[in-house]
Amino acid sequence: MNAKLRVVLVDDHALFRSGTKAELGASLDIVGEAGGVEEAVEVIRRVQPDVVLLDVHLPGGHGGGGAEVAAAFGGSGPKFLALSVSDAAGDVVAVIRAGARGYVTKTITASELTEAIGRVAGGDAVFSPGLAGFVLDAFGAVSGDVAVADDELDSLTAREQEVMRLIARGYTYREVAGELFISIKTVETHVSAVLRKLQLSNRSELTRWAARRNLL
Repeated sequence: MNAKLRVVLVDDHALFRSGTKAELGASLDIVGEAGGVEEAVEVIRRVQPDVVLLDVHLPGGHGGGGAEVAAAFGGSGPKFLALSVSDAAGDVVAVIRAGARGYVTKTITASELTEAIGRVAGGDAVFSPGLAGFVLDAFGAVSGDVAVADDELDSLTAREQEVMRLIARGYTYREVAGELFISIKTVETHVSAVLRKLQLSNRSELTRWAARRNLL
């Protein structure tokens, strides 16, 4: 049996942390929690989790909130997944610039959050639908690459292109299936075909590939 992922919860609302622990505790190992910037940095350094579930707006520190916590580790240590009520572009971009691997809103279900944590632990970038575009805009999609994409796009069927765009925007397989009225298994098949044809390894590479070509 695989060991559970070790997770630290960082949120300034104790009630939310308690509820999240209750929802995720069966599938993940919640090894620590914190309600502010300094406490979060100390707990993360002490317990060394796999993933930190990080609220964006936190008290303490120098006013940088979740972005300040992520930045304290300079890209080393655990993976950070932002979880917030905010879907503001500034909040999303700030925490991603600081080193977070993804950003999901608190409208997410427990099963979707568990999946997102697993994907972040595995190296994927994960975003709630619509939020990836803020990051792509901030980091600059390269319009000059559009022409280069033609031959590669032509290798994909129309359905594969639809699936590719949704996956690159951060949709889960379940969300893609619902959007396109197909089964999750069919989505998996299309994603495998897309990655194979484009010679990519994972969703993060697919998102970067699509961003460089202004396809989102």
